[in-house]
Amino acid sequence: MEPLEPLIRHFLGIFFLMIGLQFSGRSLGLYQRMQFSHINYGKTGTAPWWHRQIFNVFRTLIVSICVIRVFVDIDAWLGVFPSLYQWPVLLVGMLLLLVSFTSVNYLQAYMHEDWRSGIDPRKEGRKLLTGGPFARSRNPLFISVMTGQLGFFLALPGVFSLVCLIAGVLVITRQAREEEKALASDFGSQYDDYRARVPRWL
Repeated sequence: MEPLEPLIRHFLGIFFLMIGLQFSGRSLGLYQRMQFSHINYGKTGTAPWWHRQIFNVFRTLIVSICVIRVFVDIDAWLGVFPSLYQWPVLLVGMLLLLVSFTSVNYLQAYMHEDWRSGIDPRKEGRKLLTGGPFARSRNPLFISVMTGQLGFFLALPGVFSLVCLIAGVLVITRQAREEEKALASDFGSQYDDYRARVPRWL
């Protein structure tokens, strides 16, 4: 445990900090070039708006705690589970985070100009993606994010990360339903045919 524990502790701090910087940089670059935001909150008080607020709160907590852990031992406050805090479990968690990171980047690159975060109210120029990874799952990007959430729990097994995992899965599954309602409204029978062919998850 001794050689791997500091490595994974530092990995988590750097990993989540870089994720935040990458997402911010990508979003700002797209906004500057395309002149509209690819991040959509939805109307205040709606389900998608609340999902985004919850996501932002947990994202901020995760980044802050993982960076603080590099310098200060706060594991007692996080309710770490000693039985799971073993190097094989931590290593699997780190590997799942890397798999999630790679697949999220692949899927966002595959979506290219069609990538959005949230439900885009803009109608012009949109098309329904049904090929590649979207031919096997209607929500491959959400699956990748949930894989990362599981990886975080295993890389820091405890009460805090378990709450993050449960909240994250609930928010993502609810958001998937909201996005599918919007797609059904926008694409009609084309989306109905796609939904009949391809499962929501796997």
